[in-house]
Amino acid sequence: MEDFNANKKDYNPEMHSAEHILNQTMVRMFNRGRSISQHIEKKKSKCDYRFDRNLTPEEIEEIENRVNEVIKQNADVREEFVTREEAGKIVSLSKLPEDAGEMIRLIRIGDYDVCPCSGVHVSNTKEIGGFKIYSTDYNEGLLRVRFKLV
Repeated sequence: MEDFNANKKDYNPEMHSAEHILNQTMVRMFNRGRSISQHIEKKKSKCDYRFDRNLTPEEIEEIENRVNEVIKQNADVREEFVTREEAGKIVSLSKLPEDAGEMIRLIRIGDYDVCPCSGVHVSNTKEIGGFKIYSTDYNEGLLRVRFKLV
């Protein structure tokens, strides 16, 4: 098998892992799917979602609480390789590049999230630290959530 590490995106592992937890939290709370785009950096990051409004202060607080609860679970973050067919039974492959190949890398964060991904991650959620949403805005069907780790 090829050296998969050579193809991993160069994201900050803590922030990237937090982004996975945020995405699953948004799916569970609003059932609108994972982010359609994201920009992950060490100091601050953002995710964009198809949405019909901005979040309320209460929703922001609930998202933060849920993400931080998952982080506090000290869940292991594991990678596994499965066939494209098997992956399609577990997760959506709609964002997968056509040249992704027959073996798909899945990232599992405890029992909370599973997602195809080529990025780098922590080995346990205890490495992430605290999660904080510092702003959101809504414009023409797009909700932007900006967050950082504290």
